[in-house]
Amino acid sequence: MECVHQSQASIEKYDALSDFLKKFYIPSYVLSPEDEAVAVPSTPPESPILVFINSKSGGQLGGELILTYRSLLNDKQDILLYFDHNKFVQVFDLNVETPDKVLQRIYLNLERLKHDALACKIKEKLKIIVAGGDGTASWLLGVVCDLELSNPPPIATIPLGTGNNLPFAFGWGKKNPGTDKSSAESFLAQVIKAKEMKIDNWHVLMRMKSPKKGSLDSIELPPSLHAFRRASPSDQANMEGYHTFRGGFWNYFSLVTCSICFLDLLASLISFIAGMDAQTSYEFHSQRKLHPENFKNQLVNQSRYLKLACKQGWFCASLLHPFSHNIAQLAQVKICDKSGQWNDLHIPQSIRSVVCLNLPSFSGGLNPWGAPNPKKQYDRSLTLPFVDDGLIEIVGFRNAWHGLVLLAPKGHGTRLAQANRIRFEFKKGAAKHAYMRMDGEPWKQPLPLDDETVILEISHHGQVNMLTTENCMSKSMYESSPKVRFSDDGTEDEPLVANCEEEFRKFGAADTFKVPSDV
Repeated sequence: MECVHQSQASIEKYDALSDFLKKFYIPSYVLSPEDEAVAVPSTPPESPILVFINSKSGGQLGGELILTYRSLLNDKQDILLYFDHNKFVQVFDLNVETPDKVLQRIYLNLERLKHDALACKIKEKLKIIVAGGDGTASWLLGVVCDLELSNPPPIATIPLGTGNNLPFAFGWGKKNPGTDKSSAESFLAQVIKAKEMKIDNWHVLMRMKSPKKGSLDSIELPPSLHAFRRASPSDQANMEGYHTFRGGFWNYFSLVTCSICFLDLLASLISFIAGMDAQTSYEFHSQRKLHPENFKNQLVNQSRYLKLACKQGWFCASLLHPFSHNIAQLAQVKICDKSGQWNDLHIPQSIRSVVCLNLPSFSGGLNPWGAPNPKKQYDRSLTLPFVDDGLIEIVGFRNAWHGLVLLAPKGHGTRLAQANRIRFEFKKGAAKHAYMRMDGEPWKQPLPLDDETVILEISHHGQVNMLTTENCMSKSMYESSPKVRFSDDGTEDEPLVANCEEEFRKFGAADTFKVPSDV
C-alpha cells in the first residue's frame, strides 16, 4: 500500500472529505515542507487544483468565494489563515500573497519531492483556478508564462469582474458566480471534464525617450495592472536615454484618441453590458478606486459604464467633433507578418479606435472581427481567427454608432489586418494623451509634445494552456484534448520571425523559476 507523509490534522481533514472533493485535494506536505510527518495511505487525486481568488473583485463576492472554497478544501483551522497568510492552503487570496511567490514556493517543494510518487502525480495533473476580473486572470497567465515551468498547469477562470471576457471566451460564462457550496462544486465538476487549449501570448514593449523636466507627464499605471511594469535597469530591453515598460495580454489591447471619447465597441444592450472605450474604462476604474463601496454589484457596474459613455459623448462624437484626432493622426502604425516583413498599415481617416484582438470575446462577449466570407478572405489574404495561430486581428471603429453593428448577427468592425507584430509610433505634438487598455486594465498614456518619442510594440511570445468547457467559443488550429499537457518550452509551433530587432523573453510578471543547487 502506497504511503505518503501528512500531519494528523491532514489525515482527519482528508477522511472528512466527500469522494467528490477528494478528487481535488492536495496533501499539506506537498504544499509546504514544514508539515508534521505521519504515514497515511493515499491515492493520487484525479484533478488536483490550486485556487487563486482576488478578494477585491466582484464587490464582496471575492471574499465570500474564498471562504466557500476553503471550507470545501481546507479545515476550519485553515480558514482562519485567511486573515493571516496563505501558506498551508490550496485557496489563496491574491491580496495577501502574490501568485508568483505562491507558485515558486510550491514548485520548489515539488522539486524536493521529485522522488515521491504521489507528489509527482500531483505535479503532472495540477490545474489552476483563478477568480477575478480579466486583469486578475491576465496576471496569473503572465506569472505562469514568466516562471517558465517545465510542465505549466492549465488555467480555468471564474468570472468575477465586470466584463469577464476571458472566462466567456473559454465557456466559463460571464455572469458573476454564486458563492454557495453548491455553485462552487458545480464549477469544480466542470474543471474535471475541461479540455486543454493553447492560446497565444502577446508581449507589449513600450519605450519613451527620457523626458526633459516637465515636458512629459508621468505615467500613472493602476495598481491592478500587475502584468505591465517598469523594466529593471539590468533588463536587456532597456536602452540608454529611454524609459522602458513591458507587459502582456491574452485577450486584447485597445487604443483610443484622447481628444474625443468614443467606444471600442458596444456590447449587449439587453444585459446592459456597455462596450467600454479605454477613456471611459479609465474613468470607471478611477471612480471605483476612490469609492469601492459603490461598486459591489455587477449589473450596477455595467450601468455605470453606460452612463459614463453617454456623458463622455460616444454617440455624438462624430457629430460634435468632426475634425477631432483620429488614429492616423495620432500614430504611424506598422505591422509585421510571420516572414518578418514590416509594412505600413493604412488606417482610414474615420477610425478613432483600434482594437488588437486575440480572443473572440470583447466588451461583454461580442466579436468585433466577425466571420469574413470566403471571397473576402481570399481577396485580402485573411485566415480564420484562431487563438493559437500566432496572428492577432486588428479592428477599427469610428464611433459608438459603428459599434452598434456588432449587435447584428453578422456585424463587425473595420477589419484592418492580421499580423504577428504591430508597432505604434506616436507622433510628437499630435495629442497630449491617449487612452490604452489591456485585458480590461486601462491607463492614460502621455504622448510626446516636443522631440520625445513613444513607441509601443506588440509581438507574439509563446503560448499558455487554458481549460475550456463544451461551451468554448474560441477556436484552435488543432483539436483540443482532455489528456494532453502542453509544455511551453518555446519550440513547439512557435512562429519564426526573421530580422527581429529584439528578443523578448519575459512579461515582467515573475522571475524565472530556478531550482537551488542544494535541492
